[in-house]
Amino acid sequence: MIETEEIVADEYEKTEDGTVREKDVAGAESSAADPVERSDLELLDAYSRAVINVVDGVGPAVVSVMIGGSARGLKLEMTGAGSGVIFTPDGYILTNSHVVHKASRLEVMMTDGRKFGATLVGEDPSTDLAVIRIDAFGLPYASFGDSRSLRVGQLVIAIGNPLGFQSTVSTGVVSALGRSLRGVSGRLIEEIIQTDVPLNPGNSGGPLVDSRGRVIGVNTAIIRMAQGISFSVPIDTAKWVIPQLLRHGRVRRGLLAIGGQQRPLDRRLTRALHLNQSHAVEVISVEPSGPGARAGLREGDLILSINERIVMSVDDLHRFLAEWPIGNKATLAVLRGIERQRLEVVPAEAP
Repeated sequence: MIETEEIVADEYEKTEDGTVREKDVAGAESSAADPVERSDLELLDAYSRAVINVVDGVGPAVVSVMIGGSARGLKLEMTGAGSGVIFTPDGYILTNSHVVHKASRLEVMMTDGRKFGATLVGEDPSTDLAVIRIDAFGLPYASFGDSRSLRVGQLVIAIGNPLGFQSTVSTGVVSALGRSLRGVSGRLIEEIIQTDVPLNPGNSGGPLVDSRGRVIGVNTAIIRMAQGISFSVPIDTAKWVIPQLLRHGRVRRGLLAIGGQQRPLDRRLTRALHLNQSHAVEVISVEPSGPGARAGLREGDLILSINERIVMSVDDLHRFLAEWPIGNKATLAVLRGIERQRLEVVPAEAP
């Protein structure tokens, strides 16, 4: 009986008129105990923890890249140019080609204030990627992730040095995947990552990182006068480019030594020849003694495919030649007048 009364007394209360009612336990608790509000706080904490962990892990590997500027007296001044990320403990740094291109001198500053002279290992303007190196060991470095596994809406974090403000962190989400940007060489950079991360000049070359602290892109471009539109070269592209830069100082690509332009195909012709494409590449010039000339290509030929891969634009040819081993034979399907021909071509190395 005593136990029952104690339970009642603990869970119920008497009102002024003598009746017994259940205690308002929820009202007695603080407003922070509200389920919706508590959930928001937990989400905010998880978001903050993810960003903080990434900054703590990757931040020390992000560097400021400076290039030689104007000379005053006998001293060559260094001007802030961009960012980079160390990807090996012995000082190899990934950055943008446009950050270091034609620099007379390179200097790298770490987040702890240390400065090192840097040398250019190699660059690839076609993908806007470059590798530089500093003479140091035991450095903090970042790990590469897998850009193919990215999802639209995924949290991403950019670390860099915009407008000279070192070690600046910006966050956002992946806005779109599979974009294309044309590099300074005229080639398309494929599978570009679009984000809404706020970037500014100086962020170029810095890493785009996922919530697990893995580099999944290299920040490369913004659209001026636009808000919330930034682009990064996917790390899978960098993983293909880096070994070639380390080995050759550049990316080796094949060429046919021809000039071409996209041309629409007549629908009647495509139906008659059972072609599954609306465009082809018209040959408008052929360099004498080049691979295309040796293969028998002529001005006016329409290139339909190469090694059974449909060619509807010059970019399609560039994609194939970037992947195809130099010196290996490939087969062109060509339309000459109304006659289809097959030509064997051996791409040469582009200068």
